[in-house]
Amino acid sequence: RRLFTKRYNSNYNMTSKKTFKFQRTIYSTAEHCCVPLCQASSKYNSLLSFHTFPSDAEIRRKWLVAIRRDKFTVTPHTRVCSRHFNKDDVREPLSETGRRERPPPMTEDDGDAGEKADIPMDHDYASASDPAVVDLALDDNISLRDEILKLREHVEKLTMNQRFGIHRFAKHNANCFSFEQTRFLQPIDEMFMFLNYLALGSKQRDLADRYGVHQSTVSRIITTWSNFLYTVLGSVRIWIPEEKIRAHLPAEFKDYADTTVILDCTELRCQCPSSPLLQSEMFSAYKSHCTLKGLLGVAPHGAVTFISQLYAGSISDKQITRESGILSLLRPGMAIMVDRGFLVDDLVPCKIYRPAFLSGRSQMSACEVRETQAIARLRVHVERLIRRVKEHKFFDTEIPLRLFGNINQLYTVACLEDEGHHWCNIQWCA
Repeated sequence: RRLFTKRYNSNYNMTSKKTFKFQRTIYSTAEHCCVPLCQASSKYNSLLSFHTFPSDAEIRRKWLVAIRRDKFTVTPHTRVCSRHFNKDDVREPLSETGRRERPPPMTEDDGDAGEKADIPMDHDYASASDPAVVDLALDDNISLRDEILKLREHVEKLTMNQRFGIHRFAKHNANCFSFEQTRFLQPIDEMFMFLNYLALGSKQRDLADRYGVHQSTVSRIITTWSNFLYTVLGSVRIWIPEEKIRAHLPAEFKDYADTTVILDCTELRCQCPSSPLLQSEMFSAYKSHCTLKGLLGVAPHGAVTFISQLYAGSISDKQITRESGILSLLRPGMAIMVDRGFLVDDLVPCKIYRPAFLSGRSQMSACEVRETQAIARLRVHVERLIRRVKEHKFFDTEIPLRLFGNINQLYTVACLEDEGHHWCNIQWCA
């Protein structure tokens, strides 16, 4: 029943490898396996048996599920080869029934003498999994899904804990703050963001990335906190009465004991407007750039006692003194200390300490030189204040025009915040 062609015989004689060779049968019709990726055919392999689908509908459905053929039409000629069955699944028919018996296994005498046929083991693509195995796989999937969800929550919590906020600098943040994963920042973090914006000059886009919020949220937080702090701090009266200034007068001011306030102006660079008229109003001849100008007052012991609003850079010292409101706080018997170019003698109702002018003279007298040096040493307080205010990185670059509606609040808060730091240092040293 199993024959080799001359071509197969010649190929077999030419090689010494042990290979399994297709065997052409003597049957006129050939049966083919319908399982996907299975190329078994009875035309070239008589070792396999080919089985028809059962007539029972439920068993036939199980066969279709086992071979993974959805919407498959079964015909009387549809076959499944014996490679897709277990040994116990096949029941051999008796010979007297008229059916063909299962062919005997190949021996050494079949085919070419002295050689064994090595039958390669095919992967059984149609074998059905044991229900217990499927249940275990489903349980594993559920446990893995739960583990993935837990890991995702853990990563989100870590991201929240790594958010750039005040809690990263707190020593006992576990006892002081309780952070929940929300789309909004805690009020303490909003304030810390505002201070970063003012002190470090951080860009709004950078703050949005650091705090994990939208850039519009950063802009809203900055505007809200600048207005809030301006309202709260601005409600506190910072002008110090005369008697309290005398009580805290430093020893260096013994020759100028009636000094109530040291005045000076500061200028902040800003973006040049497109309008030529606005450019002329905001251009500062002293800075050779468009600026915003404000008047600051400091008590002899270093406390900030006066902060004016900001004006266009072309305004003079005399005009800003008239419009700032400082004149309503000055009384006869007081004294102010100003710089050489601060010519407000006809405005203020009190005494003025100012370094001497040459006034066309070639040199000053020894008394005038000593007075100029003494006043310069004492005026260093207001200059230090201006320097501390400008240490806020926000004022390092040009102030954009879009912030003009909020610049007075930012400027005032920066000055009063520095005042708070100053008093903290005084209390710490004491």
